[in-house]
Amino acid sequence: MDIAACGVCHTDLTYREGGITDEFPFLLGHEAAGTVESVGEGVSTVQPGDFVILNWRAVCGQCRACRRGRPQYCFDTHNATQKMTLEDGTELTPALGIGAFADKTLVHEGQCTIVDEADPAVVGLLGCGVMAGLGAAVNTGGVGRGDSVAVIGCGGVGDAAIMGARLTGATKIIAVDLEADKLAAATALGATHTVDASREDAVEAIRQATGGFGADVVIDAVGRPETWKQAFYARDLAGTVVLVGVPTPAMTLEMPLVDFFSRGGALKSSWYGDCLPDRDFPMLVDLYRQGRLPLERFVTERVGLGDVEESFERLHRGSVLRSVVEL
Repeated sequence: MDIAACGVCHTDLTYREGGITDEFPFLLGHEAAGTVESVGEGVSTVQPGDFVILNWRAVCGQCRACRRGRPQYCFDTHNATQKMTLEDGTELTPALGIGAFADKTLVHEGQCTIVDEADPAVVGLLGCGVMAGLGAAVNTGGVGRGDSVAVIGCGGVGDAAIMGARLTGATKIIAVDLEADKLAAATALGATHTVDASREDAVEAIRQATGGFGADVVIDAVGRPETWKQAFYARDLAGTVVLVGVPTPAMTLEMPLVDFFSRGGALKSSWYGDCLPDRDFPMLVDLYRQGRLPLERFVTERVGLGDVEESFERLHRGSVLRSVVEL
């Protein structure tokens, strides 16, 4: 596949630091869009010339989740069987089975989702972060018309959750962060209320904004014990908590068990926004092309392949939503 553009995602940074696997060397990059150049024997779902967004969940159709009609939880997703190598034959480990910080990459056909052609730097972001946040609201959280929603953490994933809540008709969308510029960006994407958690108690502020009850859905886009607790206590009775921020293995949580029983509701984790790429990507690209989903606002800067290290630093500082490498 010819790569046209690829976003610089925090997962790539985690790979670089050895936080996911130690199978070096890595070929990083996975939020990508481009054009199919050629296909192997037996490939039937794509053909050369197709414009596609890459995804890291190529469902198998055979595992117990797929057989139960829940392919968004597929437990045996596919990657390309042929390995990419360096010139000396050293095998590369592609990030999330994609590896798109390169002119070309090799993936399983199920990792390619055909969509109407659009700016690859924009729509390629559906391949990971934007889909994770938007899907956390729409698919996992089940946000509907008239709901109140709070989003804790307004980076790329949190802002995508805000966009998703707006798309589905939530009437009260509360953005929570520690930085004023991130709260301003969240407002531009659809937040109706903001909470500066560096100055006020986030749980109390969310309750005040919802008539003293708490939000119907609270999305933790940070993934730390303290933010999850805020999400838990900031929801209404029988409300829903969605964890989409990724915690580290060392993080633990201690809470009174009776609180889980007495508050009811649902506690969910969102994997890849519980998306089905073949269902969700084309629909979201259509909404973008119609001007109803401003995905372009997630592209903070367009850079070259040689600028990735600097983009990692800006990502780590939280000064960008997304840097996108154009090839």
